[in-house]
Amino acid sequence: MELIPDVLARTLPKLAGERWSVTRIQPPMPRRLTRAAGLRRSRLAYNADRLVARFFDYPRYLRGIGKDFDLFHLVDHSYSHLLHELPAGRTVVTCHDLDAFRCLLAPQEERRSIAFRAMARRVLSGFRLAAQVACNSLATKGQVLRHGLHGAERLSVVYLPVRSEFRREPNASDAQVEELLGPALSDAPELLHVGSTIQRKRVDLVIKIFAGVRAEFPRARLIRVGRLEREQKLLAEKLGVLGALVCLPQVETPLLAALYRRAWALVLPSQAEGFGLPAAEALACGTPVVASDLPSIREAGGEAAIYCPVGDVESFVAATCELLRQRQQRDALWAERRAAGLTHASKFTTVEHARRTLAIYAGVVCAARSKD
Repeated sequence: MELIPDVLARTLPKLAGERWSVTRIQPPMPRRLTRAAGLRRSRLAYNADRLVARFFDYPRYLRGIGKDFDLFHLVDHSYSHLLHELPAGRTVVTCHDLDAFRCLLAPQEERRSIAFRAMARRVLSGFRLAAQVACNSLATKGQVLRHGLHGAERLSVVYLPVRSEFRREPNASDAQVEELLGPALSDAPELLHVGSTIQRKRVDLVIKIFAGVRAEFPRARLIRVGRLEREQKLLAEKLGVLGALVCLPQVETPLLAALYRRAWALVLPSQAEGFGLPAAEALACGTPVVASDLPSIREAGGEAAIYCPVGDVESFVAATCELLRQRQQRDALWAERRAAGLTHASKFTTVEHARRTLAIYAGVVCAARSKD
């Protein structure tokens, strides 16, 4: 969740001048277990440290600073329990999705332990205290309203920004990508997937779709930004595509932009998204998108993206293969598609994100001062 604070810290001062000063509060996470001998590489130890920091260290850090600032902004709703330590009437929360509350809002769909539900209740109770909630899409706003978590008067839509590095024009990072992946070949399409391995991202479907595409384009490669879980590697091996799959770790923004520019298409078969930022980033780089037909991703991709029914591997394979054939055979249609993507993505600027956020800030501060 570094995107929002990075963008706001850079952009707000330019918009607001001396009226606002921005302070980024990011306390360090104490490494207790992960510093212990033999546990430095343990994911369990890391998660334990993160849990203690989230519910003990960070709240303690924030106690007593309520008078130091006119307004607070939690850029990740899953940290909303911190509102119990902040002046709620002067705190804004960015809501990306409702995953953190799923075990409470739809317990039949997501069963969790008693301890997990207790933590989720603490986070949700803080979330409901926020003076204003900046939802990252109309779809997310609609979900908050449907579940009665906030009234419409406390909700705004502030789309996630596409940073300026995501653009069509190549730069030095494109040469770095060529060093990593080798030269791009006209008969070897490269598909791209960007995202974590959490279940709703459906990395398993990405692999199945790629296997289907390889049946028509045997030299195709899948570039994935992010690791693979063991079962996902086993699936790729079973389908005979493991050798054509390149996994890169989380990369810096300029390098990610170059990966988008190089790819023939981004494939995004998620079963749920708060917004679908990779779709907007890909379009900003001139790369077509094939994605799940979700309201949130339609906001990110507009009419420029191609949509398939959620979970329908055959539809994804057919749409992706048709797109690759367009790249090879129909230059005019391909250029038109890329131009439409660039136009749609142009509305997700960092300046527009900051402008909408600043309007929320002004309203919250004005309301708080009128009550003092």
